Amino acid sequence: MPIKWSAIKVSKAMDDVEAQISLADQFFTEARKKANEARSIPNLPQYMDYRLIGLVEDINRIGYIKDRIKSIREQIPTLAIEAEQTQGKYGNQQSLV
Repeated sequence: MPIKWSAIKVSKAMDDVEAQISLADQFFTEARKKANEARSIPNLPQYMDYRLIGLVEDINRIGYIKDRIKSIREQIPTLAIEAEQTQGKYGNQQSLV
């Protein structure tokens, strides 16, 4: 049964999201580094260290975003992309059904 949404558009959207995440990745890496450096400030109270650890963990969650993109890509039916590409070769025509 054919899908009614565009698998190619979803795939392209994930390409765009992944490109933006890649741009942000270097900033998150630098932020993680600075947060870890803050943990080594002399006489830092333990409650502040715990907060900084939480911050580092939050920054590490960018990996979850990458996993989510991968999951979305895996759910796009490969045959739907191929069918859509084949259909695109012959032009776009309204369905009579």
